[in-house]
Amino acid sequence: MKRLTAILLSVAALIGCGGQGGGSSAESKEAKQMLQGIWVDSETGDVSFQVKGDTIFYSDMTSMPAYFKVVGDSLILGSGTSYGIVKQSPQLFWFSNQNGDLVKLERSTDPVDELEFEHDQPQVLTYTQQVKKDSVVTYNGERYHWYIAINPTKYKVVKRSYNDDGLEVENVYYDNIMHISVFHGSHQIFSSDFTKQMYKKMVPDGFLDDAILGAMDFNHIDAEGLHFSATLCIPDGASCYMVDTQIAYTGKQTMSLLEY
Repeated sequence: MKRLTAILLSVAALIGCGGQGGGSSAESKEAKQMLQGIWVDSETGDVSFQVKGDTIFYSDMTSMPAYFKVVGDSLILGSGTSYGIVKQSPQLFWFSNQNGDLVKLERSTDPVDELEFEHDQPQVLTYTQQVKKDSVVTYNGERYHWYIAINPTKYKVVKRSYNDDGLEVENVYYDNIMHISVFHGSHQIFSSDFTKQMYKKMVPDGFLDDAILGAMDFNHIDAEGLHFSATLCIPDGASCYMVDTQIAYTGKQTMSLLEY
């Protein structure tokens, strides 16, 4: 009986070791080493990316470097996005992108391709160019002067998209703070900064985290006061929320959702 128990324990230990030593979750240092260097499209010769250590660098000025690892037959980015490796050698790297297309890359042998990576840190983008605007409007014979200032901040919003090879890339944008001032003659009836967090009651959290307060525009004036339209958008996307920011003649501020 003792001998049978010992045998069963030995078998269980072997099975346990086999489950841990299968290597399915272990990073392949050899595959990562073969990826070091500059890779270009096999058909067009266009530069795709450069690998240094555990980081992928892209040739364009706006895509952020991406951490990666190779596990089994998959290239895995730091975001968790995975790409199946179809073929890899010191000179070739083929993988399947998110659309299922086969991307064929080859190692660059042209020193000129190194110039693609001579720029400094990738550029952080701003979402608006106009920084201030103002006008005078009239209601019931009374004149009101409104003023909007758009102030880019250092608050960063990350947008994920796909490049021409179907690789996920990250672009970083600076969010904005909007300032509105309203004057009745020489009397200032309202002055305040607006950030995107002020609209969280009307915009879903998941959307707000990825959005930028991209614009603030005067809409109209009526018995309730002056109405300004705040636009919160995913950078370079079609998805936006528009919120009415109403400034009453007493200086009271209210908000309501206009459209999505």
